[in-house]
Amino acid sequence: MRQTSNRRRQLLTVGASTALMSMLPAITRAAGGKILMGYWPIAAGLPFYVALEKGYFKEVGLDVEAVKFASPSQIVEAMIAGRIHGSANGTASAALALGEITSPNLFKIICSNPSNHKYVLDEFLVPMDSKATAIKDLKGARVACGPGIQNVVLTKIILEKNGLGDIKPIELPVGQHVPALVAGQIDAVYTLEPSGTIGRMKSQSKILETGVISKYVLDDADAPWFGGTASLTTSLIKENPEDVKKFLAAYAKGVDFVRKEPDAARLSLDKYTSIDSAIAKEVPIANFVMYNEFKPSDIAAFQKYFDVFTERKIFTQKVDVKSLMYGA
Repeated sequence: MRQTSNRRRQLLTVGASTALMSMLPAITRAAGGKILMGYWPIAAGLPFYVALEKGYFKEVGLDVEAVKFASPSQIVEAMIAGRIHGSANGTASAALALGEITSPNLFKIICSNPSNHKYVLDEFLVPMDSKATAIKDLKGARVACGPGIQNVVLTKIILEKNGLGDIKPIELPVGQHVPALVAGQIDAVYTLEPSGTIGRMKSQSKILETGVISKYVLDDADAPWFGGTASLTTSLIKENPEDVKKFLAAYAKGVDFVRKEPDAARLSLDKYTSIDSAIAKEVPIANFVMYNEFKPSDIAAFQKYFDVFTERKIFTQKVDVKSLMYGA
């Protein structure tokens, strides 16, 4: 009963915030006008950062602006309210799915960033002096995670799979994860890169385990976890189809640059995340898959991830990944 109450409270909070934002005038965009993209400052947003820094959007005649948000949920709320035109990679896929349930036909997937223990994005960190050598050693610990329902649910599942189901995750902005460990405010944290690299390079925290979602949530350490997604609103796609084609070409160019020039691409992290250029070269890079590159196995893995939220009754209905792909 308590879990149901908490879930309703979380969804009501999102709904209230969305309703408040919807009272503001929505953006009406004429062809050639500015495209506003929401992003969460984590390493997974790299293709978008690169496309901006390299001028790929300008090359195709588009004026694209990055709008920073404190959480993925806020990005989705802004999309529903018509305040922005899409999300960059790194925006929680589950948060977008909740937005789709709340506002049907809200968005289409243009790119996703699968990760696992090979393409590292998700991880558990502990302080440098921690005696824990595995997640199961965190009995009675104060465990934090990023903000938003996706992070909370995933952290709970990981803890449950390690016999720690009684621990309630503490929501903290990603930028506070390592400082909170250093200050002794928390004992461990489920987080995303570049947090692990920052803590390791500054000798402030150590990585307990990476690829935790694939291993504990998808039950396969090698499975691709499609936890972050770049998207465009269906309203933008419908109203400005030619500009959207240009946007996709520029975004794909950003993805291609990350794949071919990862060291050079990492330099863009300095401006858009909390990591400076001196540390950027050490940050692991997630994989990236454009909408037209998805294989049937990718769709299956993505769907399995969404089904976890349906099974846990976070999603009030099944969300079909394939129908959310651009061009579907």
